[in-house]
Amino acid sequence: QVQLVESGGGLVQAGGSLRLSCAASGRTFNSYAMGWFRQAPGKEREFVAGIRWSGSTYYAEPVKGRFSISRDNAKNTVYLQMNSLKPEDTAVYYCAARRAIVVVTNTRDYDYWGQGTQVTVSS
Repeated sequence: QVQLVESGGGLVQAGGSLRLSCAASGRTFNSYAMGWFRQAPGKEREFVAGIRWSGSTYYAEPVKGRFSISRDNAKNTVYLQMNSLKPEDTAVYYCAARRAIVVVTNTRDYDYWGQGTQVTVSS
């Protein structure tokens, strides 16, 4: 069993930055693929970024060049650094873990989810 707890959300002006953290419990964290997803009001949950245990990273097109995902396996923590934020980035951001090596973008393929953290970007 893995428990995920996100933190770091908040209100920021357009162009600003935030860093989200996801703390994971469990001894096998470093063998899991990790992902960040987001869900805006009235929209489906969507993939934002993912990272393999090896450190290979993957990004959705809307955030490429602005967001950066990283992980510290010693601390069982995954981070999402978000720069140049836009109002359209406003959403609840979720951390997810997958009992596999490969990062995928489908929410159904992730086994554990955090409770989410709100990110609001004002114009």
